[in-house]
Amino acid sequence: MTATRERNASPGARTRPRRAPLARRFWARLSRNGAFRTLGPFVPVVALWWLVAEAGVFPDAFFVGPDRVVAEVGDLLRKGVLPGYLSDSLTRLGYGVGFGLLIGLPMGFLTAMSLRVRKAVWPILLFFQAIADIAWLPIVIVWFGFSLTSVTFVIVYTIVFPLMLSVVAGVEQVPGELIRAARSLGAGRVRVFVEVILPGALPAVASGVRTGLGYGWRALVAAEIIVGTSGIGFMMFDARRVGDVSQVFLGMIVLGVLWYMLDALILAPFEKATVERWGMVRSMEGDG
Repeated sequence: MTATRERNASPGARTRPRRAPLARRFWARLSRNGAFRTLGPFVPVVALWWLVAEAGVFPDAFFVGPDRVVAEVGDLLRKGVLPGYLSDSLTRLGYGVGFGLLIGLPMGFLTAMSLRVRKAVWPILLFFQAIADIAWLPIVIVWFGFSLTSVTFVIVYTIVFPLMLSVVAGVEQVPGELIRAARSLGAGRVRVFVEVILPGALPAVASGVRTGLGYGWRALVAAEIIVGTSGIGFMMFDARRVGDVSQVFLGMIVLGVLWYMLDALILAPFEKATVERWGMVRSMEGDG
């Protein structure tokens, strides 16, 4: 009897897949869109910002809406102020990051691979790591004045110590048996470093570079606020002095957008590619 009912049933009813609700299908398709994944989370934030501004919860002198900030962007672009300040900030960041990498990477590997250097440097490294970058600004102003050197010094200081710690941690993660195996096969110190230690430490180094640049970016803003004569940080501080809150909001948005672009387009792909090439891939090869 049961077999008869199954034969008489419609073939379409047995094989037709159950479709997901329309709203769920739409959301799944939307969530696969890169632009939506990037900009979507900011929609409720901007909407809440606009509602608070329109409701008049705070006076205009203390809080402005997105429309005022957009108008301020157009005004500063027409005057050429915003492009000039952006160029100054990025130039300072470039100098600081360049010198920070040139100092932090060699010093990190030297500290990690030499026991004598590590014993001598490690207490100093931990000491200065605990001192915030902004604490250097008063003495830096005395030494270098309100100059590019002062800002560069603060950025370099902020980047070097986290980068050194990341390099040391990365070298310590390299399995000792790989180093001993390379040496047993006749590899010298330089070859062991190039073919074993450096690739094994690269994932931690990539993370350290990403973290160090994040610290350096915040140090740049703090230095420009206090010692700068141009740049996004200076623009925000100068706007505070004249009571222009819209430029302060604009400065924060520009800083956030710039860092998001730098991290998403350069730093995150670099870290991911490094981990996949020298971290995950090699660990899978070792497991096999």
